[in-house]
Amino acid sequence: MAIQITVNGEPRTLDVDPQMPLLWAIRDHLRLTGTKFGCGIAQCGACTVHVNGQARRACVTPVGTVADQAVTTIEGLQGDEAVAVQAAWQALDTPQCGYCQSGQVMSAVALLKRQPKPTAQDIDAAMSGNVCRCATYVRIREAIHLAADRLEG
Repeated sequence: MAIQITVNGEPRTLDVDPQMPLLWAIRDHLRLTGTKFGCGIAQCGACTVHVNGQARRACVTPVGTVADQAVTTIEGLQGDEAVAVQAAWQALDTPQCGYCQSGQVMSAVALLKRQPKPTAQDIDAAMSGNVCRCATYVRIREAIHLAADRLEG
């Protein structure tokens, strides 16, 4: 079954089972490997993408449910919030092993788009579904605060 989706601003047609997880459609069929497989049950956040601007776990999202919607992966992330988050991540040397970081960045950008000046509690709540085995949570929180400060000017 042909499914039309827009990925990173580009219309794409996928001839896949509509129940296939979006993660595998992105990675295996579109060859966008920045989105990572973690747990496969939406508990770790490594597979976070944006669907119409909202953070969504690609490992449990059937690709058929995002037909005719806009999907953004880490490869296509753009905008002021994305630039601020990526710069803050670099400035604070946030990643350790890096495996979870694409999901962390996607969740952080989604947070800043809906809440430009989050509190520490807001950040903890928004990022609670993103697991980092290296436990860089303090640096992630600091980076989000830095990104918010830079966005504020």
